[in-house]
Formats: sequence, C-alpha cells, structure tokens
Amino acid sequence: MSTVPRMLDAVRSVKVKLGLLILASVVVAILVVSLGRDAGVAAWVSVPVTLALALGVTQLLAVGMTSPLREMTEAARRMATGDYSARVTATSNDEVGQLARAFNRMSADLAAVDRQRRDLVANVSHELRTPLAALTALLENLADGVSPATPDALQAALAQAERLSTLAGDLLDLARVDAGKAPLAVAAVRVEELLDEVAAEVQDATAGTGRAVTLSVAAPDDLVVDADPARLRQLVTNLLDNAVRHSPVGGVVALSAYAVAEGWRLEVQDAGPGIAPPDREHVFERFGTLTDPATASGGGTGLGLAIARWVTDLHGGSIAFIDPPAGTPGALVRVDLPRAPGERPVPLPAHVLDARPQEVPVPTPVQAPPIPAVPPAPTIDDLFGRFWPEAGLAPQVRALAAALTVGVLAAIVVPDRDFGLGTTLVLLAAGGSVLAFARHRRTPFTLGCAALCAALSLVPTIRDADWIVVPCLLAGAALCVAGLTHGRTLPSFVLAAVSWPLAGLRGLPLLGRTLGALGSVGNGAAIARTVLWSLLGLAIFGVLFASADAVFAEWTDALVPDLGLETVVPRIFFAFFVSGVVLAATYLGINPPQVSGPAPTVRPVAHRFEWLAPVLLVDAVFVAFLAAQATVVFGGHDYLRRTTGLTYAEYVHQGFGQLTFATVLTLLVVWAAAHKAPVVTASDRAWLRASLGLLCLATLVVVASALYRMGLYQDAYGFSRLRLLVDVFEGWLGFLVVTVMAAGLTLRAAWLPRTALLTGAGVLLGLALLNPDAWIARHNLDRLEQSGKVDWTYLQGLSDDAVPVFTTLPTAQRDCALAGRSGSGDDWLEWNAGRAEADPVFRLGGHPEASCQDDALR
Repeated sequence: MSTVPRMLDAVRSVKVKLGLLILASVVVAILVVSLGRDAGVAAWVSVPVTLALALGVTQLLAVGMTSPLREMTEAARRMATGDYSARVTATSNDEVGQLARAFNRMSADLAAVDRQRRDLVANVSHELRTPLAALTALLENLADGVSPATPDALQAALAQAERLSTLAGDLLDLARVDAGKAPLAVAAVRVEELLDEVAAEVQDATAGTGRAVTLSVAAPDDLVVDADPARLRQLVTNLLDNAVRHSPVGGVVALSAYAVAEGWRLEVQDAGPGIAPPDREHVFERFGTLTDPATASGGGTGLGLAIARWVTDLHGGSIAFIDPPAGTPGALVRVDLPRAPGERPVPLPAHVLDARPQEVPVPTPVQAPPIPAVPPAPTIDDLFGRFWPEAGLAPQVRALAAALTVGVLAAIVVPDRDFGLGTTLVLLAAGGSVLAFARHRRTPFTLGCAALCAALSLVPTIRDADWIVVPCLLAGAALCVAGLTHGRTLPSFVLAAVSWPLAGLRGLPLLGRTLGALGSVGNGAAIARTVLWSLLGLAIFGVLFASADAVFAEWTDALVPDLGLETVVPRIFFAFFVSGVVLAATYLGINPPQVSGPAPTVRPVAHRFEWLAPVLLVDAVFVAFLAAQATVVFGGHDYLRRTTGLTYAEYVHQGFGQLTFATVLTLLVVWAAAHKAPVVTASDRAWLRASLGLLCLATLVVVASALYRMGLYQDAYGFSRLRLLVDVFEGWLGFLVVTVMAAGLTLRAAWLPRTALLTGAGVLLGLALLNPDAWIARHNLDRLEQSGKVDWTYLQGLSDDAVPVFTTLPTAQRDCALAGRSGSGDDWLEWNAGRAEADPVFRLGGHPEASCQDDALR
C-alpha cells in the first residue's frame, strides 16, 4: 500500500492525475462487469463486487494525491498550538507536491523565527540583568554611604550605563532590520581615519576589562569612499568587538582595508580558535554566538554580526568568513563594499536574518532525531463526522483473515447448491467471526441477538420453503446489526441497517492500514509470496503434465474439481461478495456508529385537551366500530345480506387489511400521545393511562376480530402462505399492544423497541419450527375431507416440507399432489431435513401428470 500511491508521483498535473484516476476506475469496473456477465454471475453479486473494486482502486490512487493536503491541514492545526516541528511528505511533482514543499520551507522558517524569538528573550534578559545588577549594587552602595562617590566609582557606574545604552542601540538596530527600512546618509569617508578612530575607541574600551589585545590597522591614506559614516563605523566596531572577544589576552587583531577592482575590501583577523567552515554562515544569524570558554570572555548579545551583515547589505556589499592565510591562527572575516552604494532594493528581513539556503535545516546545539511526517487524517472522517468517529483503531489483521476465510468457505459451499447444511455452516462461521471482534459482544442484548441469529441460521437446514427461509435470514441480519450497534430505539435499528453497507466505505482507511501492516506480521509477506508462487507453479506444471499423459490427467480430474471459467469466476465473485459483507459487519462491530444518540427533547403540550381530545375521539370511533361488529354477530347472515348486500365470506375478506392497518396506526397514536402528554401530576397520569388503556383494549378486540375474520375466510376458501403469514403478523401486533399496556402501567417504555425486535424474530423462528407448508397442506386436506374442495395446483407448489403430509392420501390423490415432482438428490452440503423427509415419499413411485379438479384459492 505504501508504494502504489506513488505510481502517479511523476505526473506533473493534478488534472492529469484526476483523469488517470477516473480512467483506471472505469477500466476496472468494465473489466469486472464483463467478466461477471460472461461467467453468468448474478447481478446482486457482481454489482456490489464491481463497485467495491472500483472504489478500492479510486481510494488506492487518490490517497497519494490527497494525503499531502490532509497532512498540511493537521500540521497547520499543530502550528496553531505552537508546534512547528511538523513536516509534510512531498514526493509528487504536481501542484500539490510543490505546495507541500513550500509548506515545509515555511514551517522551517517559522520554527527558526520562533527559536530566535525565544533566544531573543533569553539573551536580552541575560544581557540586561548583568549591567543592571552591577549598576544597582553600585548605586545602593553610594546611596547608603558604604562607598564614597569617587571618580572611579562614578566611572564604573557610567560604564554600566553605557553598556545598557549599547544594548538598547543594538535592539533598535534589530528593530530596523525587522522593519526592512534604514535610510543611508551617504558622505565621503576617509577609510584610514575611520579605522584609526574605531580602533582607538575599542582599544580604550577594552583596556580595563582584562581582555586587552593589540590592534593592528593598515589602510592606504588616499582611500576615500562614499558611505554612511555612522553605519560604516557601526560595521567596523561590531567586527572589532567580535574579534577582540574571541582573541586571547595579549593577542593581535589585524584590521586592514585596501582597494580592489570592484570597490574596496575590509578585513578583520583575530588570534582566536577560528570558526569551522560549517558554522561560518550561521554566526551571522541573530544570537548565532560560538563562544569558546577557553579563548573568549563571553558576553555579547549575538546581534553584532547580524547587524554587520545588515549594514553590509545596505551598502550593496557582501560579508563572509574565509580561511585565514596559511600558518596564521584565528578567524578572518572579509567585507567587500562598492565605492558608492548603488540603487538596490532594501533586503527582506528573512534574507538578512536567515541568509542560508532554505533547504539547510535549522541548526540546533544537539542533533535532533528526524521529525516523522504528520499522519494524514482520512477524508472519510470528515464525511461521517460525529455520527461515526474512528480513533485509535489498530490494524485488524485477524479480522481480515477471518472474513476472507468465511468468503472462501462460502465460495466452496454455497454456489450451485440449494439451502441446506452448507448454508448454515457458512452463516454460523460468519456470525462467529463477526461476534469475536464486536465491541459489545459481552452485553446481554448482543448475546441475545447472537443466540437468536444462531437459531435462525438453522432454518435453511430444517426447512425447504424459501418463503420462510429468506425472511428468517433477513430477520437474522436485522438482529445482527442491532446487536452490533447496541441500538435501543426503532430509528437506531433503521440507522444500523443503513450503516451495514456504509461500513464498506467507512472502513476503507482501516482496511488500508491493515493491508499495509500485513508485511510486518511475522513472515506474512514471505508466506504470501511463497503461496502465490507455489500455486502458480502447481497450476502451470499440472496443466502441462495433464495434457501430456492421459493417466495423469485422470488422476488430476479425480482430485481437482472442475475449474472451468464458468465455475471459477462465479466462485471468485461470491468469495469477494461474502468477504466484503462479513468485513463490513465486522467493522460495524469493532467501531459501531452513534445510532443511539441523546434522545430528542420533546416538549409536552401546555394544555391537557390538546392531546386528550384527539385520543378520546379515536376511542369513540373504536367503540362505534365494535358496536357495529356486535350488530353483525347478533344480527346474523340475513341482517348482513339485507344491510350490505355482501355474503359473510365477502364481508370478512373485505375488511381484514384495513383492520391490520388500523392496529399499526393505533400503536403510532399511543406513541405520539405518550410523548406529548404531560405526566407531572397524578391527574395527568390517570387520564393518560385511562384514555390510552381504553384505546389498547379496543385495539385488542379489533385484533381478535381480524383473526376471527381470517379464520372464517380460510374455512371458506382454504389456507395459503400469505394468509398464514398475515395471521402471524396480526397476532404479533396484538402482543405488542399488550406490551404497550404493560409499559403504560409504569410509564416506562425504553424496553419496548428491543422487545419488539426480539419477539418479532422469535415469532418468525417459531413459524419456521411450525413447518408452515406442512400446516397449510394439512388444513387444506382437512377442508377436502369436509367439503370435497381443494386446490391441487396450489398444493403442488408447496415445498418438500409438505410432502410427508400427502402420505395419508389415497394413491390417486397423492399423485395429484405430487404431480411433476421428484426427489432432490442433494449432496451432504445440501442436506436439508425437509427434503430428507420427503425423499421416501418420492420413492413410492407414481406421480403421473394427473388431471385433478381444482377449487382455486381466492
């Protein structure tokens, strides 16, 4: 992963990179779609795999383009807190790479300025403290009469005051340097006189300091130049002061000036230890002192040479330390100046104060370790925000390996087979893999969901009816995401379901880190290469020998399954699909989204009648409906026919769907009223319980009426899958109404959503254990005995779960029920209890294409 994004580093345009990225994604998508279509892969498998691979290619190529921008964002945040050590990885040659390199230079400059600022405070504080302390002590002695006010004492006080004045002057010059402005007052200057005067002043100043040296001045008496006398004096003074401080006591400091072709040259050489070539450029920085305790007396602010360079630049010259003549000690500084300052722009402070090349790192007294690049914060983090944060997740190599293992197992077991034992094995393996890495795997709710999921995964093995197996698998998926995210409300369950496919996008950064970490896990990279080359060698030489020898080919066919294109490609697609689904669920468990955020604040209504009046009206409608039902019950069929013109069967069928929908709406009414009704006083709570309790009781009667209607309709027209499923759903709604009534007694309903989810899955599991197709067949045969009517075509469409019921029929009728059907012939991975029980019935023989009289279900 670390090398692939650099494939586009050589491209010099972001636009071209974007074009190549889009082209690569489109080409990958077209190739994968074409391969899947030619191999006959189902669209529900090939489309997600294609999208995932195209997205992966895009992410792989785009990460190298966007990582410098993300690094710069993070580095800027760190710089805002005062940390200037961050550097951006800049390997590309496009506009982003150029920006990254400029950002690194800016970071280095800001780090240098920050260091200089700290040095300024430290040095100035130190330099001010020494003369101030000395001056304060001297003045206290004079004021207290401890020391007499002699000329020597006053001279000492004056020396300390002059030292403070010199420091203040240096700081003022430094301020001018920072401002980048300093006008020159140009006049004719006799160089010999200026050098003699400055040398005499420096000689006198150092005479009583214990660091006296001998000054040697050499300059032609006819050398006259145009310059600013004050600035030129400042330049010479600073150079001499620096040379004197770094020369041993009694040493010689040589000051010379002479004309050259381009102007004139000033040189100062001391007798000190000299300056190493790598340090010669740095001494011109502010506070760039290189004091040697063995040869120098210390002191100084470290500003003298920085100001000397500034003065030199103002005059249009250059200054540098060079090698002294052979056989002579010390350091030699050379200043080349024009005879007259030319017209030139004022130098920038950055150039004056930091004239070294910007690529040179900022020097430090101790060599610091290299600063690592700022880890990029994935853009996906900003996309999902606080809903789905990700912090501190280490690479999940084991989770990736487990998901890939489940995918390979599914590719071997599931394709070209019906639901059966193999499906259950894959589901259990996938569930165990996901649960092993789930954050909430030890909570009771998650464990309960896991137990129900395991039970639902057994349905493909015990039932042949797809119409019940598929809802059970969907219910298991719903339980899976609810348990992994630890949701508590109906909206959180919906968000969890939506988060499962989104986890494929949210988990891309973690997947990238995991793939990048594979090479560091033991001998992972070596093992992967060994397996790849071994399989390649086995395939090549196996094909060659199989084509060369018939016996070897027979052995190969017996050991190796059919690996044709139409067999291998679908299994590869399916392996990718299942691995991706399991990996997304695993990420959902490792880093679940915030689906159960803080409950929204609901303001109760100000007046009781605002919620009570609508509820009482609904109660009145329910009471009127129940009165109408009682009239039909007591009036009988004649009253119904006379009043509506409908038969009883038509009457009960007409209203069943509406009653079911009314039950669902009642639950919504109860939810809304419970949220808007105030429960501050005992009277509020009593009205809430009474009105909603009456509504729930009326709803239970409606549920009973709906089930009674459906029972009458089934007695008249027979039983079907849809009618049985609707019966079960209506019964489950009735159970939810009972739980709502229980919650109303305590006015606490936080447990209701999870109860509804778990009981709904439990009802589906119970329906599967009931063997619904056998139940439907049995009741239709009972109707046949009672009325002589049955829909043989419908019974023929039932699954093998219903076949054992037909053994009680006479041979002719059994042939009608089993016409056009035969045994399954499953292998052990397709083994299914329903089909296994049906096989003995199919072996009885018969089952001709009989002509059976149908009484079709309505």
